[in-house]
Amino acid sequence: MTYKYLLDIALILLSTKVFGLIAKKYRMPQVVGALIAGIVLGPTILNVLQATDFLTMVAELGVIVIMFAAGIETDIKELKNAGKTGFLVALIGVLVPLLMGTGLMFLFTKGDFSFDGNIILRNFFVGVVLTATSVSITVEALKEMGKLNTKVGNTILAAAIIDDLLGLIALTVITSFAGANTNIFHVLLKIVLFFVVSLVISFLFYRGLQWYINKVNDRDLHRFPIIAFVLCLFMSYMAEEFFDIADIIGAFVAGLVIANTKKAQYIESKIAPLSYLFLSPIFFASIGFKMEIPEMSVAMILYTILLVLVAILSKLIGCGLGAKICGYNVKESAQVGIGMVCRGEVALIVINKGYSLGIINPTLFGPVIIMVIVTTLITPVLLKLVFMHSNTPETSSPLVERIEEMNQLERLEDKAIAI
Repeated sequence: MTYKYLLDIALILLSTKVFGLIAKKYRMPQVVGALIAGIVLGPTILNVLQATDFLTMVAELGVIVIMFAAGIETDIKELKNAGKTGFLVALIGVLVPLLMGTGLMFLFTKGDFSFDGNIILRNFFVGVVLTATSVSITVEALKEMGKLNTKVGNTILAAAIIDDLLGLIALTVITSFAGANTNIFHVLLKIVLFFVVSLVISFLFYRGLQWYINKVNDRDLHRFPIIAFVLCLFMSYMAEEFFDIADIIGAFVAGLVIANTKKAQYIESKIAPLSYLFLSPIFFASIGFKMEIPEMSVAMILYTILLVLVAILSKLIGCGLGAKICGYNVKESAQVGIGMVCRGEVALIVINKGYSLGIINPTLFGPVIIMVIVTTLITPVLLKLVFMHSNTPETSSPLVERIEEMNQLERLEDKAIAI
């Protein structure tokens, strides 16, 4: 048995904090510093850290907790109001990247880009890669700025969930044309069943938890975060294992259930330190040290630059246009569009699927990896810029201050119970 994982965790926690403080000094979100810390310590530069199985699993738990906490902080009424807007934002935000990514690929057909398989299918698959949105980094950046529980923040959350589902459908359609054993009707049925089952479980859990809260009143408060976290893990597992839907959607749904209970703030105050102090730094750093920039030809470098531009502009145009149609002003539309730019690990999973099915060239991995790195790093920076001098009201206090306030309340409750 090796204990190197302890040193890895120590290095990750220290480096993400140091780089986070540096980012904060230059008025950038601290998540940018955490991402850069991972890149610096990873194979790209110092090669101190590698993506071990243990760190990968902890990182996955980290993104689950991030989305669970986002669900707890979400105003259900605002999310409902953002539902229709979110659908239109997600729909146009999927169609525009799909078309722009496919169109870009049609311009590159020779040399490094020559392909023995179905060219049209390959080109469309690259478009599908660009439809994927990884909202976890956006969520953390918005939370840090106090903009998560706003009209724009809720629209981004709603659009991200629908975006994942639409992306899953697009992936299924393309892979079915490639001869994969997939069926679009089965995928749609699984999506519908997931939300039906989630609704039933959520209703039963909510009723049970409310009954338990009324029964114990303010005694045994420490049990509530444990019960809530169990729901988060179960919903995440159920989403992936039984319905082939991203675990973060299950975690977010669990968070929405908790948000409706009387102890939502208390539960959040106990979950937040787990994320802030341990899981989130490992997740963001792991994205950085899993990224290796490959060697590429001049033509491949040109394609990579264009791919990055298309990745940014397609989401900005598509999602921003959807928001504008729904009545948002230009600045709010830009905020929504930029909030959907980040691709993260989702794009890597999709392109790996295409490679395993023989749909794409292995040489396209390099440009996609660089596109993921750039969009991951640039999204929180651009969010900071577009929210600068924003009049959008902040409906939540900074994370650490809220944790301290809730801890003080708990101490007062404990004293009252003791008396």
